[in-house]
Amino acid sequence: MESMEKKQKLTAALIHVLLILVSITMLVPFVWMALTAFKTITESTSVDPFVIFPSSWKVENFTEVINNMSFAKLYFNTLMLILGRVICAVLTATLAGYAFARLEFPGKKLMFSLVMFQMMVPGQIFIIPQYLMVSKLGALDTIFALVFPGMVTAFGTFLLRQSYMGLPKDLEEAARLDGCNIGQTFLFVMAPLARSGMVALGIFTAVFAYKDLMWPLICNKTVMPLSAALAKMQGQYSNNYPQLMAASLLACVPMIVLYLIFQKQFIEGIATSGGKL
Repeated sequence: MESMEKKQKLTAALIHVLLILVSITMLVPFVWMALTAFKTITESTSVDPFVIFPSSWKVENFTEVINNMSFAKLYFNTLMLILGRVICAVLTATLAGYAFARLEFPGKKLMFSLVMFQMMVPGQIFIIPQYLMVSKLGALDTIFALVFPGMVTAFGTFLLRQSYMGLPKDLEEAARLDGCNIGQTFLFVMAPLARSGMVALGIFTAVFAYKDLMWPLICNKTVMPLSAALAKMQGQYSNNYPQLMAASLLACVPMIVLYLIFQKQFIEGIATSGGKL
């Protein structure tokens, strides 16, 4: 019995050590970015492995970046991008997911197969059609252009469909006996029960929108989110790494704040969906 308890304690200790090592490995790039943001250009490009901390902490990297880049506008564009995509994705996926999971209509299987087909092909093949659509609408270089590709999501439709399929049919039958039509059953009975799936979809959509890089660089020239603005800081022949890392550190602030505010919902959504970022 004692040997069994010792073996369990040893296993638990090894697991904790492994998790700590993995956590440190994941934190190293972020710590390196934060330290580089306070270094000089010479220190940031030094090959000396012992040059870890800056000799003098240069706050000027942050002031120069803030003065040269309109971070207030970049934060606003990124916030509008995230809010627009989250609201549209959750709304359309909730309606489509309920229809595919609970309603019977002609061509249901064919339409859902088209949704699954969109998930199986690379998203890059839709860039040209999406660009032409935005261009025909005269919406290039606008917030709408940033939001447009995420207004409808195949992944969200599939995720919400699975959430609705996991609910018992007795709820709908009870709602019909109480006199509810399809819209009332969806709005007052089924949708509130699929809230965890909506939260998970909102989290995924927000993270994917925040780190979207290719589409903003294609459709917009001035109305940029943070990811595209950071990419434009890289020069063809040389890079100012301290200022680039300072801008990257400032760009991390919105997601860190959002995580601290919605930490509970974030963890519940990921645990409920069984997905990973």
